[in-house]
Amino acid sequence: MPKINIQRAVFLILLLVFIDQASKLYIKLNFPLSVYGQGAIVDWGFFKVLFIENKGMAWGTKINDILPFLSEEVAKLFLTLFRLVAIGFLGFWLYKLLTKQSPTLLRWALCFIFAGAVGNLIDSVFYGVLFSHSYGQVATFLPTEGYAPLFYGHVVDMLQFPIATWTWPTWLPWVGGQEYTFFEYVFNVADSAISIGVVFLLLLNQKGTDRSNV
Repeated sequence: MPKINIQRAVFLILLLVFIDQASKLYIKLNFPLSVYGQGAIVDWGFFKVLFIENKGMAWGTKINDILPFLSEEVAKLFLTLFRLVAIGFLGFWLYKLLTKQSPTLLRWALCFIFAGAVGNLIDSVFYGVLFSHSYGQVATFLPTEGYAPLFYGHVVDMLQFPIATWTWPTWLPWVGGQEYTFFEYVFNVADSAISIGVVFLLLLNQKGTDRSNV
């Protein structure tokens, strides 16, 4: 892979965050939330564009699903603060890597992961006060009152690749007769950037001990 220095890293991160935020703003300011059973914004069968808002982590998991003694409000605040701290550590780590000898693939990986984390953090911190709600209506920008306080915003997701749908045989326990869609999760550009970064890390790990040539 091509070498990446501080200037290129900053450009890549800003570009990814811009693409992520531009896609979210377009969806947020042009469509209401997608309702179950309603047609997708774009539907090509294997690829769909929807509009959902994620209050939690990956695949909609919330911290209070894991720690039920936490209220939803406390869990959401904890998640946003955790993201802030994690981005601080990621940024410091990336800066150290860019200012000393380090594997090129590791630099690329952290740039993608950092950009994705920043993109989703912007939603969590600011979207609640920047937009009105999107339930049954198109959101407005800078309303008199936003849909949530600062740090309580929801992450905008819109991309889906439902590769295949089938019905489980009736003889199977628990899921028999139920319809299942493979990869029905809805995600965004920031999530994609994080996933690409993780793939780079796995590739780096596969390179073995000769990492100086990555």
